[in-house]
Amino acid sequence: MFWDKETETLERSALEALQLQRLQATVRRVARKVPLYQQRFAEAGLKPGHIRSLADVRRLPFTTSADLRATYPTGMVAVAAGELLRLHTSSGTTGKPKALFFSRTDVDNAAGLMARCLTMSGITRRDVLQNMMTYGLFTGALVMHYGAEKVGCLVIPAGPGNSERQLLLMQDFRTTAVHVTPSYALYFADFLEKHGIDPRKDLALRKAFVGAEPYTEETRCKIEQALGIDVYNSYGLSEMNGPGVAFECVHKNGMHLWEDNFLLEIIDPQTGAPLPDGQPGELVLTTLCREAMPLLRYRTRDITSVIPGRCRCGRTHRRLHRITGRSDDMLILRGVNIYPQQIERVLMSLPQVGRNYLIELEGLDEMIIKVELAKAGFDGQVGHLVQLQAQISDRLRMELLVKPKVELVAPGSLPVSEGKAKRVIDHRTL
Repeated sequence: MFWDKETETLERSALEALQLQRLQATVRRVARKVPLYQQRFAEAGLKPGHIRSLADVRRLPFTTSADLRATYPTGMVAVAAGELLRLHTSSGTTGKPKALFFSRTDVDNAAGLMARCLTMSGITRRDVLQNMMTYGLFTGALVMHYGAEKVGCLVIPAGPGNSERQLLLMQDFRTTAVHVTPSYALYFADFLEKHGIDPRKDLALRKAFVGAEPYTEETRCKIEQALGIDVYNSYGLSEMNGPGVAFECVHKNGMHLWEDNFLLEIIDPQTGAPLPDGQPGELVLTTLCREAMPLLRYRTRDITSVIPGRCRCGRTHRRLHRITGRSDDMLILRGVNIYPQQIERVLMSLPQVGRNYLIELEGLDEMIIKVELAKAGFDGQVGHLVQLQAQISDRLRMELLVKPKVELVAPGSLPVSEGKAKRVIDHRTL
């Protein structure tokens, strides 16, 4: 087992003292090494010595995705070129990607945090982990891979897609855990069903670590029911380390964020003002141990809240609620703010609904939601389908405050991605 019990159960005062020490060291590092922070410190009349308490973090500048793109490729690096060990990038949907650098210490530390996460969820050296995430410039697969090896379990670097091969590997090597996107987990459940495979009887699977896409509790339940396994919610982002920033323990009551490595804040996404524990807002993270590319007050755009109180597992690091959406994923329809996960929550709560859906935005302001039916709900009787369509439409109206058009489609008729799912297609007139 890989359990850093001393660190993971630190009393709050000791943990905060460690955070302050590491925050001050990080501020000194960026003030010496990173031109962007040097400029912003000068503009604000700020010096490293001004950071005397954790509350002083609010004196530091925010860092955004736009900053990382503006300083591409190496403008945020805080070590000499010879100390850089690995490069990852995040998707560049608006032009240039974000270049994210790791030193040897950063690589080892990311693996250690991932090992903590896996151990916290019950993984041991006796497990076989099949890594079904994309290897390459994406951080998700490699950080999970290195962390699982640190725990000591057998790792199968399967990569995404090719369901026939995935099944063969699971059968031949008795895979007990998978790392997978929620959309592909649902797709793979359909694949097993079509091939007459009962995962409870025919496979050794018992756990799935799901991430890389936002998803709801209802989707988690759907995956657990379809595959007969425990699904653990994980949180990470490439700008921090990749996966392993926060993770659920066996109690699955929120994700423990490793506060010895990350200083967390929840802010109002509009004003930047701090919000108290329990109130949802945007998660802001400051790295406390990163060498190659430390980041101050990074605006993740992810919406969550801190769960008050301590966990039964004994770990003292605070817990986050599951991510309920991203501030930049918000859709505005007829003046109403809508998060795609609100729609997913409604759909996945209905047993007649299958495992796939698509949101299309058309015209000036029209939303069409195409919903696959579950096999049990697809009896072809028009009256039943009309009734179900009205039920879904009414539930969505209550959740969203606008009434979208709902189209019911046959099981397996919507396009499926074996990587990250594309749930929203916007055809609206600009």
